[in-house]
Amino acid sequence: MRAGAALVAGFTLLLVAGAPARAAAPCTAATAACARWMPMAPGTRALVYATHALDAPDEHVTRALVVIHGAGRNADNYFRSAVAAAFLAGALDDTLVVAPRFAASDGRGCHDALAPDEVNWPCTGQSWRSGSAAVGHEALTSFDVADQILRLLARRDVFPHLGAIVVAGHSAGGQFVTRYEMASEVHDSLGVPVTYVVANPSSYAYPDANRPVPGAAEARPFADRANCTTYDRWPYGLEDRVGYAARPTVDQLRARLLGRPVVYLAGELDTLPLANFDASCPAMAQGPSRLARAQAFTQHLARQYGATPRLLVVPLCGHNARCMFTADPVLPILFPRP
Repeated sequence: MRAGAALVAGFTLLLVAGAPARAAAPCTAATAACARWMPMAPGTRALVYATHALDAPDEHVTRALVVIHGAGRNADNYFRSAVAAAFLAGALDDTLVVAPRFAASDGRGCHDALAPDEVNWPCTGQSWRSGSAAVGHEALTSFDVADQILRLLARRDVFPHLGAIVVAGHSAGGQFVTRYEMASEVHDSLGVPVTYVVANPSSYAYPDANRPVPGAAEARPFADRANCTTYDRWPYGLEDRVGYAARPTVDQLRARLLGRPVVYLAGELDTLPLANFDASCPAMAQGPSRLARAQAFTQHLARQYGATPRLLVVPLCGHNARCMFTADPVLPILFPRP
């Protein structure tokens, strides 16, 4: 039995015999009542908030929204924003909202309180947002957690009418989603369509060594590569990849980036270096602001590769997940009709 299948099988052992086909109502509070533990590698588990159990048969669920938090690792707040968006979209009753937590407690910059056996990641460098390995578990990466969630959602014996999955992330969560989208090894095997929503990330993984040039119509070879030697290394480019992203080839990553369904969201007002803005040299090579970087990246994919990336600039939103995910133009993207 493959490792992923074994994890799913182990999770289903948590089913309660004779459980009802439907809970009385979706769980909408970011408290222990909505917190669920998902087994991962032997002896480890990951925390997710979810409106319904991931292992109890439910014929009412027709879509799922997986929301990835930002650098604050505040999955509870992102769960609240996603639930609010589902309510505004009139989709709360038939949508399973999931918000995983990528805890970090390295004793330096991160001090998350960890439950017994809770898996956690470094919070700096090659961190959870780029598919790095968990602390003390080299074979388990943050992208494996996303794989596990998607496998559980795609089980037809649990959610027989699930017709669409959306994986969305904002800020550092947007960095996670844009890189997971091109790296995911389970996307084509789930049997359920998956769309990715990338909102206001500070950086992208460029598919080549070109970078935007102010005033130029097309990206060009990066002029300062002698001084900014990391500009094309993962997670800013495809060189020197680690963790989950090292598994596929460069050609596979590039083809997936260009071919998989993704919507890029950029706040119209996300133009200031605020809220953990990445001002490192490899990030600044991609543009002066998050809005400028989103525009440059999608333009590059269109002009260099003939792709048709969808970029939605969300009016009157800055660097704010609640504003982005509850905006009227965004609701149909997060809650598509299956």
